[in-house]
Amino acid sequence: MSSNHFKLIHLFALVDCNNFYASCERVFRPALNGKPIVVLSNNDGCVIARSNEAKALNIPMGAPAFKYAKEFKQKNIHVFSSNYALYGDMSNRIMHTLGSFTPDVEVYSIDEAFLRLYLGQYADFDTLGKEMRRYTTKCTGIPISIGIAPTKALSKIANKIAKKFPERTQHVYVLDSDEKREKALKWTAIADVWGIGKGNAARLAKRGVVTAWDFVQLSDDWTLKELSVIGLRLKHELEGKVRLGLESNTGVKKNIMTTRSFETDYTSYEDVKERVVTFAVSCAEKLRAQQSCCHALILMLRSNKFKKGEYHRENKIIPLPYPSNSSIELAQFAEKGLQSLFKKGRSYKKAGVIAIELMPEDCLPIKLFENSNPKHKPLMEAVDNLNKQLGSQKVKLATQDLDRTWKMKQEHLSPRYTTQLSDIIEVKV
Repeated sequence: MSSNHFKLIHLFALVDCNNFYASCERVFRPALNGKPIVVLSNNDGCVIARSNEAKALNIPMGAPAFKYAKEFKQKNIHVFSSNYALYGDMSNRIMHTLGSFTPDVEVYSIDEAFLRLYLGQYADFDTLGKEMRRYTTKCTGIPISIGIAPTKALSKIANKIAKKFPERTQHVYVLDSDEKREKALKWTAIADVWGIGKGNAARLAKRGVVTAWDFVQLSDDWTLKELSVIGLRLKHELEGKVRLGLESNTGVKKNIMTTRSFETDYTSYEDVKERVVTFAVSCAEKLRAQQSCCHALILMLRSNKFKKGEYHRENKIIPLPYPSNSSIELAQFAEKGLQSLFKKGRSYKKAGVIAIELMPEDCLPIKLFENSNPKHKPLMEAVDNLNKQLGSQKVKLATQDLDRTWKMKQEHLSPRYTTQLSDIIEVKV
């Protein structure tokens, strides 16, 4: 590459929402701006998100809520339970807004997206990035940081710089020259490079590789031999050579998982069975939504790792005699698996069901003796339509708890401002 600016008609951008969960809570409660916020995991277990103010008060990520409850109160930290309905809807709004700047958007996670940017009416990519940030924040209320570079891996590093030096970058940084790229790679620790991981970072450290710049000085032959083609692809990306394109957001998943911690430890088989059936039904609903069936399930059971005594974790693969997306059939297969996995006398804190070996429902093989009950297809369609019209989980299997779906402890849950009208309407008489 030349030492001048990259001669490209487009660049990649990595858009990352700043403190996303905390920012979502602030959109509807602006009085919380500038105040410390933490968001807790399922069942209010531990801290999974922190505002900058909470970070400054030395609240660590993963801090158990019950151990820090006193500190939260003493330091006037606002505590929220995870409000996934709110966060998911706000994420969709952000991604839709970003789509007004380019048709090429890859939703990478709930608060991140890769974009392919074209200049169009803008004079340069820095101006484009700043306008994107201004408009997105105006439309959604969520602050974002943007890193722009010739490759996806470099855009990740550019985004880190934008977030690390907000006053200098105004939350937008463009890596558009060799000088900037070299400086950025020398600034970035090898362990912080997207896709390296702890194992590879340790292996590279033994070879004297401390920064991303050290990494790109390695030979291609050594990188391919020691880090496989994936490591070589990453090295080329950091050199400014495009090796990773945008992935299409088809919405079709290769595996579907539903897993939750229980609000309390369960020792009763009936209690665990109810949860497992509910999780299997959830997987079936997701399969039908993407018009897929599964040919096997994985059932997981976990004990409470925070309690004294032996920690138990059991997994069981349950091959299905035929592919299915019927809630009734998947619940039956999951329950049969539970019968052999459940151990009397043990307490369980978490369970999960994973649907694997997926295939399109319109390509199902017809077997001579065993097939999914054809009556279930119109029945499941009717159930899905009713739940869509009446509200999620109004129609359930008899084995499920009729009152609750996830049975989570959520003592600090905020209203679902954007998805549940009953949460925001108050009538005073």
